[in-house]
Amino acid sequence: MFSAYLIHVSIIVGIYIILAVSLNLVVGYAGLLNFGHIAFFGLGAYTSVLLNFAGVPYIMSMMAGGALASVCGAMLAMLTNKLRGDYLALATLGFSFVVYAILMEWEPVTRGALGLPGIKRPSFFGLVLQTNWQYLIFVTLMVVLIVLFVNRLVHSPYGRLMGAMRDDEIGAMSLSKNVFRLKYQAMAIGAFLAGLAGSIYAHYISFIDPSSFFLSDLIVIFTIIIVGGLASLRGTIVAGIIILLLPEMLRFLSLPSSMLGALRNIFFALILLTVLLFNPRGLFGKLKDEK
Repeated sequence: MFSAYLIHVSIIVGIYIILAVSLNLVVGYAGLLNFGHIAFFGLGAYTSVLLNFAGVPYIMSMMAGGALASVCGAMLAMLTNKLRGDYLALATLGFSFVVYAILMEWEPVTRGALGLPGIKRPSFFGLVLQTNWQYLIFVTLMVVLIVLFVNRLVHSPYGRLMGAMRDDEIGAMSLSKNVFRLKYQAMAIGAFLAGLAGSIYAHYISFIDPSSFFLSDLIVIFTIIIVGGLASLRGTIVAGIIILLLPEMLRFLSLPSSMLGALRNIFFALILLTVLLFNPRGLFGKLKDEK
């Protein structure tokens, strides 16, 4: 029983590490303060599930979910190209609310607040991932592949160019670098990975509704990348494991189930505030503090 619980928690941790890595690519490495990332998570989930319901094989539906999220990410970057800092954060947060409203109100397709039940487990070439052990192997493989991809990307000349844009956008433009293209490409790549995470999440949980992709989850992934450190893949992985495992101890206390969600959110908020006050760079942060 306890081992089954550990497997379940490990799967959730793996999915959120993918989501946090994709966010750190956009916020930490590219310097785009994106509060709309959770919307890409939801778009990937809903697209994958709806296509799978229509008979599309899982691999294709998962990739389609990532592709739609990627297109939306690129479009969001284009629309907010002239915005910086807080204004960009507010605009992307507004995008999250728009996507949430669409998922909630487009009832003929999304079923609104009733959600989408009966989501099937993924199948690959006839092999259905029925057991959680099989799903854990799948999630672990995806985490490894995505972390390796992002690590290769950020240490490439392209990744160094993203860092230059983050540190000094005007300087990068003065060197004839296409900063606008860099922005929408970074947003598109991050959104694609978030869409994949959404698909993996939906087909594991087997039920999704709009509340699964709202502000509470956005707080979680921002807590992970800030505690771990911006522009640090190692920090994201370590912080993801710590941040997601610690609140699980609340389940072993004799507390009403109605309190657990609120206490979990309070925990994330306290951790986030503590790190911001005493160690803004996080555990492994590479970015210098602004004076």
